[in-house]
Order: sequence, then structure tokens, then C-alpha cells
Amino acid sequence: MGGCLSDMKGAKEAVGGIAPGNNTNDAVDFFYTAQGFQPLFTNVELSLSASNLLDLDIVSKSDPMAVVYAKKGDGKLEELGRTEVITNSLNPEWIEKINIAFHFEIVQPLVFHVYDIDTSYHGVPTKTLKLNDQEFLGEASCTLSEIVTKQSRSLTIRLQNKGGNISQINQGAITIHAEETVAAKNAVDIIFRCSHLDNKDIFSKSDPFLRISRVVESGGTVPIFKTEVIDNNLNPKWRPLCLNFQQFGSKDTPLLIECFDFNSSGNHVLIGKLKKSVADLEKLYQEKKGANFVMPSTRNGQEKVLKGQLFVDQYCEKEQFSFIDYISSGFELNFLVAVDFTASNGSPQQPDSLHYIDLSGRLNSYQKAIMEVGEVIQFYDSDKLFPAWGFGGKIPGGTISHCFNLNGSPTSSEVVGVEGIMEAYGSALRSVTLSGPTLFGPVINMAAQMAAEALSSYNSTKYYVLLIITDGVVTDLQETIDSVVKASDLPLSILIVGVGSADFTSMEVLDADNGRRLKSSTGRLATRDIVQFVPMREVQSGQISVVQALLEELPSQFLAFMRSRDIKPLVSHFPHARSIQ
Repeated sequence: MGGCLSDMKGAKEAVGGIAPGNNTNDAVDFFYTAQGFQPLFTNVELSLSASNLLDLDIVSKSDPMAVVYAKKGDGKLEELGRTEVITNSLNPEWIEKINIAFHFEIVQPLVFHVYDIDTSYHGVPTKTLKLNDQEFLGEASCTLSEIVTKQSRSLTIRLQNKGGNISQINQGAITIHAEETVAAKNAVDIIFRCSHLDNKDIFSKSDPFLRISRVVESGGTVPIFKTEVIDNNLNPKWRPLCLNFQQFGSKDTPLLIECFDFNSSGNHVLIGKLKKSVADLEKLYQEKKGANFVMPSTRNGQEKVLKGQLFVDQYCEKEQFSFIDYISSGFELNFLVAVDFTASNGSPQQPDSLHYIDLSGRLNSYQKAIMEVGEVIQFYDSDKLFPAWGFGGKIPGGTISHCFNLNGSPTSSEVVGVEGIMEAYGSALRSVTLSGPTLFGPVINMAAQMAAEALSSYNSTKYYVLLIITDGVVTDLQETIDSVVKASDLPLSILIVGVGSADFTSMEVLDADNGRRLKSSTGRLATRDIVQFVPMREVQSGQISVVQALLEELPSQFLAFMRSRDIKPLVSHFPHARSIQ
């Protein structure tokens, strides 16, 4: 976009390594049902593709991303999710799915927006992209029931200008395919390798990647996985991938496996394709045999069998438990809270301060965050005892502290419930002087120490969640990254809630949603992504709900840790699960 040729690295990252798991967030469902809301709905997964999009770039093609909204009764749009960005493509097939609860008894209007993402934003987490900075390619609208009642479960709609105005030029179309999501505990770890691939390049070797699609009843296909791109290699071996049964349906469901030669222009060249079920892939692994790729041929409708072969170097079926499986069997989420007391918040005596206490009872930004977030976080913490800290303030005695007990106690940081946090916060504002700089490292290290102690104890069932509420101006970014990387192999997640209107760019760096793992100053890579950032202004404007925002990534981070350690739910709840060592 903007007349720039998309950079090669960004384009390859956009093509490869997209691996959606089960995005249906049972933590959200569990929260609502426990509050008395009955789940009279079916979870549906939307797959999106588009065709003949407008080309707004000069020397390359558009880099499209789709955004899905629910249209409320008052006409306002509530964002449900975004796809990944596909570089240099006017006919994208997005891998990222959008999950929605289908209520058969009500009309659910949906609106789809397609944007061309500027190359300067490539590599930026899609959820943080400012849509007003992107080129609008078109919109379409329908109701969810229009999609799910089609025999093919697919609906193609012509794209129009914003507001539903029909354009004089063809803006292309978007196709939505809906499938009911079914909870699946079984998954398969697979390692693919190829040999003797055809070379599609002139001055070098092909840069191959695989795209795996599920064949649906209508005969069409739904992409479910893309591998990374391997440069200049006709005998590539890709990183392990994990497919769960929700993605491929059953072991006998046909999968279309296509091998492409990556091109930065977006015109990826087909090297070969084949159809195999998961059962077939298991057989290839057991027999140590390869399967030949074929190439479609116009002559007599016959397919040409190629020399290139696909091998399965690893096939391992495993049971994957859900977040709720762990929570309901006795695992605890222990919440820790840290509040920003730096001077950048403004003097608490001034009405424009983020820390200003209004005598009329109107909550300030921090109080709103504590109250709204607290409703969610205390639900998963049975004893409601929250270690609560402040940072960046000058405590009584004149010392600037970057991790002090919010309740003023010299020995214990724990307070009781959300009310306890609010009381300790108000008390601290009367005794602590706002100062600085803004250092996240000390509170993260304190939380990591607690998590490490719990991990070393026998049969621990504790997972820690540190909630940091801040105005977003971070001073020790590299030190914070170092602390996050060090903590990434502990039972710990970090939720950062940004208050005010500051530039949260540094928060977006910590929230590594672009597929790039954080790297410490010593070169160590984070074991997993443990940071989730939520700007409070988006919550308060109604763009996202507090529940959805906070529980969007937490279950997957929790599960990533449990699976990395092969920790299973407690035996008393799951008789076939191994006890924790």
C-alpha cells in the first residue's frame, strides 16, 4: 500500500506460520454461565476469503485484512475479530477464523470490512492496527442466519462502499463459510518433510511452504494451516505443527495439501498438491513412505504425477485438555495487581489527573480499571486475597520505590477482594508522592518469584496472573523485556491495562501478537507469549468487552504452559490423567 513494494521478510511471515487453534473461548462461556446466563447458542467458526479486490498499490498488490463486526440494535458496530494480513493478494484466503455464538432465535446482523494494510504496519499485531490509517477496500453485510442456513454453509457478497453504497466500479466480493465448532480434546503433532521438489526459480531454488485445507461437504476447501517459508531448498523440513480434531473434523476427512514456491509479488507458484486424510498421514509415518505430489493437467483431465514427495517424519496423537478442564478440577488462578504511581499521571489534586479522586463519587481511570477488571479476575481466584503493589512512587520516608505494598504494610502485600484494592489504592494516594521513572521490571520480578516458588512446591496447582494498570509511558523497556523473557517458562501471565490517552507503542511491543517471540538483551527468546495488553479507552468506548479483552489470550497462555510441562488436570476429576510431579 502507499506505492511501496512489500518487504520480503514481512511477506514471508504473513504467508507462513499461521496456526489457529481452538479459538472458541470457553473461559468466556464459563464466566457468563456461572453468572446465571444460560448458553442457548451454538458456537460457529467463520472462514473468510475474498476475490477480485481493488488494487490500491502502485508497484505491488493490496495487502488485505478483514474485520468482522456485529451490528447492534442502535446501529453501532462491535468488533468480533480480525484476520491476518495477506501480502500482495487480490484473492486472499485468510487462515485466521472468527468465532461467534449463533442464537437461532434472534437476528444477528454482521458487517465485514476489508482493508489494505500499509507496509509500514507489517509485523504490527493486527488487533492494535489503527483502521483509520489503512485504505478501505469495501464492506458487505448479512445476517448470521443467512450463512448457516445455506446448504453449503457459504455466502458470497459483493463489496460496496462504506455505508452500503454501491460503487460504479467492481470492488470484488467476500465469501463467508460457517461451521459449527465442536469441542475436541484430541490433537495430532506432525512434522512434514519434502524431497525432490520441482524448482520454480531461475537463479536460485524454490522457497517452499505448505498450505493445508480441509475439504468440506460442498466440495470446496477451507484453509486451516500454513507452514513457514523455507528459503532456497528443494528438500525442506518444516517446524512441528499441531492440528486438533476440530480443525480437520475426523481422521478420514480429506485434506488438500498444497506446496507453493513463495514469491514476494504474492503470485505464489504451485509446486504440487495431493489429497490425504489424517489417517493416510499416519500410515505414511508408520510405513516410512512418501506420497507423490501431482500437478493438474488440462490434457484429458489427467493429473501429472511428480517426482517430488511428501513425508511424515513425526506423527503423535495426544489428548488436549481445555482451560475449564483444569479450572474445574481444582487449578487456581492467583491474581496480583500493580498500580502506576508515576508523575506522568498528573497531580492527584488536579481534576485532569488520572489519579484525581472526585468527591462526587465519580471514578477515575484507575478506579474504573480496578472495578471493571476486578469483576472478572476475582471470579477465578477462590480466596480473593490479592497481593497489591504500587510502583514509581515516593513512599513515606522519601524513598522512590518500584514495588511497594499498596496497603502500606511493611510485611504483607495482600488485600481482600476488589474492595480491598480500592481501599488500599485510595489510602496510598494520600501517603505516596507521584514520582518516577516508570519501571515494570521490579513488579514482574516479584510476581515471577512467587510463581517460581509455587512451581517448586509439590503438586502445585497455582497459576499466577499479574495485572499492571499503567498510563503507558515505560522507561525500562529492555529491562522489562528481559524480565518477561525470564518469566516465560513460569506459571505466569501478565495483563497490562493502559489508562488515559498515552502512546501505548511500548505495550504493543511487549504483547507479542505478531508471531515474533520477545528476545532478551542476552539473545534468549521467550518460551511463550505471556503478555496481554488492553487499552481501557477501547473498553470504555464499547469496542470490546472487559471479559473478552482479559480472557482473549489468558486461556491459551495457561494451556501453553501446562502442555509444555505435560501437566494434566487433577486425577480426581480426570481418572485417566497423570498426577502432577
